[in-house]
Amino acid sequence: MARKARLRSGEVEVGILLLDTPTARALWEALPFSSTACRWGKEVYFRTPLALEEEPTAREVVDVGEVGYWPPGQALCLFFGPTPISRGQEIRAASPVNIVGQVEGEVALLERIREGDPVAVERWEE
Repeated sequence: MARKARLRSGEVEVGILLLDTPTARALWEALPFSSTACRWGKEVYFRTPLALEEEPTAREVVDVGEVGYWPPGQALCLFFGPTPISRGQEIRAASPVNIVGQVEGEVALLERIREGDPVAVERWEE
């Protein structure tokens, strides 16, 4: 059975299809939680209740719609375009992230989430 999470922030709601990785499983077990959104270029990130290490597969360059866990900030990061340190049109995280999933649906909705907006993440059981 695929595990899905739902992120809500104001009028924005997106699904996250979680991978089967140690970090994604830990995230699933930590749901639900609330946080406050931060923005960094075309990335929305926010603190989680997790304190996890970098996985061997962690990477800095990610794809549109990928969701990563950033160990130094204990944060979940949703990527939808270039960040301040991107080279060209690549999407580059501040440092390696553990990829935990993929945004389902309209990734462009993440643009509507602003710095300081409340964010809630919960299990999405259809």
